[in-house]
Amino acid sequence: MGIDLKAGGRRVGHKSSMKEIKTQNPYARLLIKLYSFLARRTDSAFCATVLKRLHQSKVNAPPIALSRLARYMTGKDGKIAVIVSKVTDDVRLLEVPKLTVCALGFTATAKARILAAGGECLTFDQLALRAPTGTNTVLLRGPKSRAALAHFGHSTSVLNPHTHDHVKPYVRSKGRKFEKARGRRRSNGFKV
Repeated sequence: MGIDLKAGGRRVGHKSSMKEIKTQNPYARLLIKLYSFLARRTDSAFCATVLKRLHQSKVNAPPIALSRLARYMTGKDGKIAVIVSKVTDDVRLLEVPKLTVCALGFTATAKARILAAGGECLTFDQLALRAPTGTNTVLLRGPKSRAALAHFGHSTSVLNPHTHDHVKPYVRSKGRKFEKARGRRRSNGFKV
């Protein structure tokens, strides 16, 4: 028995977060209201992107470290860094440059270091007043580093052995006896 594709499958009773706000955080709900208004009334791609990211789950909004933020903002003086997630401190960064950062949250040490360097920490409602359409801003995001992401990508085949190299296979164990034959040795068929 198949799925009725015309009817849109069987996923009944599920609404996407864009239609129905899933978060119970009152601040996040107000921000979604604000940016949905701005996206509708300004036709700004920046506001639409921020709105989309405000709807995302926590896994899809990874935090960004101060070191990465500083690296991305080199040569972008006078611009506001916008991150729709949290900004965390990085002890490996010895000197924090002067930055104007807008984010959903800051760790205490990250905020203290940005302010000590003569920078600014903004909230999204402050950003909406300062740059409603996102002029002079740099929209950034943190690295996605879930363990499951190592398994994503196309699997390889004899015809195209390099579709996506380094896609981690789902293997019960990594030992001599587990999936070490064809496709894993030069002597047997092909090697990935």
